[in-house]
Amino acid sequence: MSGVNSALARRLRELRESHWPDRRVTQAQLREAFQVSVALISSWESAHASKIPPLHRLEKYAAFFATKRSISNGTARVLPVSDLTPGELEAHRHLLAELERLRQAALKSQASGENAEPAARDALQAGPWHFRDGEPITVICSQVPEEDRARIPYADPSSPDYIELYKYSDLDSLFELWGHLRAANPRSPVKLVSTEDLRSDDLTTHVVLLGGVDYNAVTGAVLAQAELPVRQVPDWEGEKGPYFEVIEGGDTRRHYTVTAGSGDNLQLLEDVGFFYRGVNPDNVERTLTICNGMYGRGVYGAVRALTDERFRDRNAVYLRARFGTAAAYSILTRVRIRDRVVVTPDWTLETFRLHEWSEPSRGD
Repeated sequence: MSGVNSALARRLRELRESHWPDRRVTQAQLREAFQVSVALISSWESAHASKIPPLHRLEKYAAFFATKRSISNGTARVLPVSDLTPGELEAHRHLLAELERLRQAALKSQASGENAEPAARDALQAGPWHFRDGEPITVICSQVPEEDRARIPYADPSSPDYIELYKYSDLDSLFELWGHLRAANPRSPVKLVSTEDLRSDDLTTHVVLLGGVDYNAVTGAVLAQAELPVRQVPDWEGEKGPYFEVIEGGDTRRHYTVTAGSGDNLQLLEDVGFFYRGVNPDNVERTLTICNGMYGRGVYGAVRALTDERFRDRNAVYLRARFGTAAAYSILTRVRIRDRVVVTPDWTLETFRLHEWSEPSRGD
């Protein structure tokens, strides 16, 4: 086992043996709390094995060692994140971030060796874009208006060189997300449809809405139905242009894009992206996800936050730590552009997060 891998194993062993100076936790107690075998826990701590815990197991480690209440009353348990005190929640976040960094380093080291394929698969299937095997996924993508398509030679179905994808907007985001969904869900059917080709069966799968309210009517309808404190206002003729509006606690805030120049020389310096995950209102056993923005760059940034291999794991860990078992949640995010290149938002940094919202689950 490499030194990088053993650093994670060593840290997990240290947590169990010496995190609380007056109390040593046994592997049997962790077995009771995590509902896994002692052999599996031992493999995670072994300096000679190559077993790297998945993210959801490290989340349990962080929650368990964030509070001594985990071993009170003679039982070992993992408290829900929603039950942690502010101090315990802070400890949980710091510990989870540390374990996630160690895991990232271990996966990178492992991926350079003979276990590259299992390591990569484990990373993909631990994130928010992985669903249970066999469950269908539908991406409903914004489409280019007919009058604009008429000016694209290959978008004409009568053309010998007709390319169907030209009818879709946000192609950068679609290409990025489509590949990630297929890789993270190899046993699930993934379907792409435009709003004009939508069928009723498409709405009862895991639904992903890609694109803003201008070109995706379904996104606008769903946002209105969800009664979120965030709404997208396509005020293209306004003094400051389009914006996201947040109405909360009697206060209203507007988040605008940042541009330079005007007219044909308009340059986008910073877009606003929006990510939402909740229960599919047409099938409560499936999910609804929205990735949108004021411009296409904002949509792309919302997608890349959870597909970019350099940021997706840390952002996924942040979502779990921040929202826990919430029935629905959303993040309004800055999406910075450097010479037309989108910078992936790092949600662990407060400067990228413009607004956060969640709806508690029924059990909370």
